[in-house]
Amino acid sequence: METFIQALIMSFREGLEAFLIITIILKFLDKTNSANFKKDVWNGTIMGVIISLILGITLMILSSFIGGLSTTAKLWESIAGFIAVILITTFIVWMIKNGSKIKNHVENKTALNLSKKGIFLLALFMITREGAEIALFSFAGKYSITPIILGILLSIGVVMLIHYSLIKIKLKTILFITLAYLILQAGFLSGYSIHEGLSAAKSLNVLNENNPIFLKAFDLSDTIFYHKEGAVGLPLYVVFGWYSKPEWIQLILQYSYILLFFSYWYKKNK
Repeated sequence: METFIQALIMSFREGLEAFLIITIILKFLDKTNSANFKKDVWNGTIMGVIISLILGITLMILSSFIGGLSTTAKLWESIAGFIAVILITTFIVWMIKNGSKIKNHVENKTALNLSKKGIFLLALFMITREGAEIALFSFAGKYSITPIILGILLSIGVVMLIHYSLIKIKLKTILFITLAYLILQAGFLSGYSIHEGLSAAKSLNVLNENNPIFLKAFDLSDTIFYHKEGAVGLPLYVVFGWYSKPEWIQLILQYSYILLFFSYWYKKNK
């Protein structure tokens, strides 16, 4: 259940951002009497979705294959997690730098690429980037397809309501909330990748189980703070990436990542 909610929130966030950007492009084309390029926006969007699906299916097949390799499954999950963290971190940095003026940024990009090819590639890049994040998060988090699809459909519904002015939501507010969640999830993923890497090192006899690196910072798995079933731990796990029995290195890396990027965000805004 916890991974279902995480996958739903993650795919909703990524889908919302992608389709909001497409909406900004479409509105800009209307405003500048360039509606003839709308077809290229939709072509780029469809192609981006197709590429994202291919990537997602490829990673699902890879995940299924790796799952059958009991000795190396955790190692591959750790590697995939770190790759996802690196890619997502680059996007977090971009969002922190441009998030407050993303509407102007997208409109400027659209104006600079006001041609059939330029508009097509812009829409293609925007959709593929978010689709790649969904695919990587799903692979690293071992999410099922159902909540992913539900999250994307929900994001499309919300964006349509915004596009046709049926609901009024400040774009800055949406991006603020989703960026905060993304930082929390990226921090959790970094900690999770460390945890899986340590498990792989133990199972492959690379490190002895008595190695100090396996020392737990604490163990609250028999309390309400248990991250899988605890009344308090489960909601904390879903929203903040809480883990009830982390190794010291996992705890330090995860929360250092979160503090680092929230501090960086605060300084940029200030």
